[in-house]
Amino acid sequence: MKKSLIALSALLMLGGTAHAQKVAFEEYDLPNGLHVILHNDPSAPVVITSVMYHVGAKDENPERTGFAHFFEHLLFEGTENIKRGEWFKIVTGNGGVNNANTTDDRTYYYEVFPSNNLELGLWMEAERMYHPVINQIGVDTQNEVVKEEKRLRVDNQPYGQILAEVKKNMFKVHPYRWATIGSMDHLDAAKLEEFQAFFKKFYIPNNAVLVVAGDFEKAQAKKWIQKYFGAIPKGTPITRQTYTEAPITTTIKAEFQDPNIQLPMLISSYRTPSMKTRDARVLDMISTILSDGKSSRLYKKIVDDKKVALELGAISFNQEDYGTYIIYGLPQAPNTSEDFIREIDEEILKLQNELISEKEMQKLQNKYENQFVNQNSTIEGIADNLATFYMLYGDINLINTEIDIYRSITREEIRDVAKKYLNPNQRLLLDYIPSKDKAQN
Repeated sequence: MKKSLIALSALLMLGGTAHAQKVAFEEYDLPNGLHVILHNDPSAPVVITSVMYHVGAKDENPERTGFAHFFEHLLFEGTENIKRGEWFKIVTGNGGVNNANTTDDRTYYYEVFPSNNLELGLWMEAERMYHPVINQIGVDTQNEVVKEEKRLRVDNQPYGQILAEVKKNMFKVHPYRWATIGSMDHLDAAKLEEFQAFFKKFYIPNNAVLVVAGDFEKAQAKKWIQKYFGAIPKGTPITRQTYTEAPITTTIKAEFQDPNIQLPMLISSYRTPSMKTRDARVLDMISTILSDGKSSRLYKKIVDDKKVALELGAISFNQEDYGTYIIYGLPQAPNTSEDFIREIDEEILKLQNELISEKEMQKLQNKYENQFVNQNSTIEGIADNLATFYMLYGDINLINTEIDIYRSITREEIRDVAKKYLNPNQRLLLDYIPSKDKAQN
């Protein structure tokens, strides 16, 4: 149900399989404010320890973008008790895997170990929270790592700037307007004290949730959690600013030149409400109808039947405060971008004025039932969902009940929500074209 333009969370499928049954969990708070969630599943001898911090790119200073993503890397540098360069050796040497990922809304770290190494996983995450070594050597090292990542994934990647350009044009006041990876100039200009202050503000127990999921003994896990996390002092409560974007009432037109491409692309993007809303879930279904896969309405008509475009895709980019629905395609000559967008508008208009068939609705519901089962089919997936539903949605039991929201969506709602959000005067049209300098050479 939730899709991402870049798969930042490619978790390894090591955990035991869950079935379409209720996900049982226990939750409690430590005195320092750390929220703890325990999910026991003895079906495979593995355990995941994960910590999600409520800090992402939207929490950054506009003159220091990229800090949250930078810390995704920096907090693997080492701690007072884990020497620099030893983190990954300890994990792999004990039969585990680990990773981290960052979005505009949160940062997530995790380890998957054989179940007899739960204490090790808890100790390592507590070390990351309590005793990280944030020094100039680590900052300089990870600065080069992030620059290389940006070169590979963004600067030198064909169409690698799409999301950044969409965000820049869709948001004027909200911090979603800058790219999660941030500005390299900002990172270069930052002093060590700024990194240390960012850590002190956000990487605190009362801004985090710890999830333990898999094969473990609860009583023992609770003792270890108290032992390693209980002594970490509570941080200063975080005051978050609320940003409200003015409605888009006139088509935004923009252009971006990419030296890495030869074929122009047209992007049509609509601002959507918070992923916590019912409308966002209806828009998920609309995205599936219009553009999810080669059997979708837009792909079948525009690519297969009329051959107006060589390729077409879409993403429903759901976030905590606002979302973005992005449709993109490569117009096929002699068709133009105008032809491409006209075909899209015709299909959206049809959705706004005609109810989808009962057969199509049933197919849609079946697809969401299947996605629901798959999202909770591994220990890693369950841990991620437990943390996300607690931290970003404020309702952890959505891991069991969100499917009921999708089940209750009607054909009439699909029509009405399409009318509400997907209109030509409410969108961005971005011409994403080859560099003109390149074209002249």
